[in-house]
Amino acid sequence: MPPQPPILLLKTKSSPHDGYDDFFSATDYTPAFIPVLEHRFHTENLATVRKLFASGAFDTDADTPPRHGPEPNGHDMKYGGMIFTSQRAVEGFAKMIEENGRTYSKQRTDGQIAHLTHHQPSIVPSTPSKPPLLLYTVGPATARSLTTLRDKYLPTATIHGADAGNGENLAHLMLDHYNGIHSGSTNPALLFLVGEQRRDIIPKTLMDPARPAHERIPVNEIVVYETGEMDSFESDFAAAVQKYEGVEALWVVVFSPTGCEAMLRVLGLGPFGTAGAADRGTRRIFVATIGPTTRDFLRKTFAFEADVCAETPSPEGVGRGDSQVYGGSTGG
Repeated sequence: MPPQPPILLLKTKSSPHDGYDDFFSATDYTPAFIPVLEHRFHTENLATVRKLFASGAFDTDADTPPRHGPEPNGHDMKYGGMIFTSQRAVEGFAKMIEENGRTYSKQRTDGQIAHLTHHQPSIVPSTPSKPPLLLYTVGPATARSLTTLRDKYLPTATIHGADAGNGENLAHLMLDHYNGIHSGSTNPALLFLVGEQRRDIIPKTLMDPARPAHERIPVNEIVVYETGEMDSFESDFAAAVQKYEGVEALWVVVFSPTGCEAMLRVLGLGPFGTAGAADRGTRRIFVATIGPTTRDFLRKTFAFEADVCAETPSPEGVGRGDSQVYGGSTGG
């Protein structure tokens, strides 16, 4: 079995721990992180989320029945849980809670919101008579980030969907799970913290008009961050590739469509595999995608076929695909 090659992960390294760094370091790869995306949080919308917690919008035992409709930013709606499909959304939520803990302290007489201070960090204190706050997530990496936040600030919340794999699977999981908990004629809504660019499969599935009215789950989306390609990504990636120009093989793991064009251009792959493209020498370059969305984007936009599409969006999923391709190609 040949030594494992360097692996370039086109993502920002998560803090304080990154599951990809832990996994690939433990399996003798040499992981390196090249940030692709630049994230900017929407402070006004995060303030709206803060106000929802402070107003008791997540108090599902309140006498006021759930209200749904076109209320701006979900004001006056009642919520039974939240949806997170990206680590950036979790980070935005954490930013809101932590900043709130430094600047804002409020005690509701019904016990729904505790003092948001360093001495009493919980924002939903234990109240046995109330149902738990339901947190839905997709993918183990996002679930791990959410678990850290839950353990510190949301001790009564429960997390569901870590193994869903994609938004469509998560939506069907929520339909079964949420409707099993809320058996009334009208479900309280779910608050979905999203980026400016996102797929609509979850709200479309949960609010499908073809579904019986009592099974539909209202979803209110609040944009808490926007994403764009970093100006320095292409040059940073080119420098990382050049650093490993003497190695026999190199893996590149792509986590989103953003940056794919620059990645292919630097590697001289796909439509850029012509004169003027980067010299690959005798290296074998393998490209893995974190899931089908990015794989299909490369296919449709650049007619490029990735070597691996991870079966699950996780370090283990990427690692299994890498081992099958790299090990098989070398007889290992």
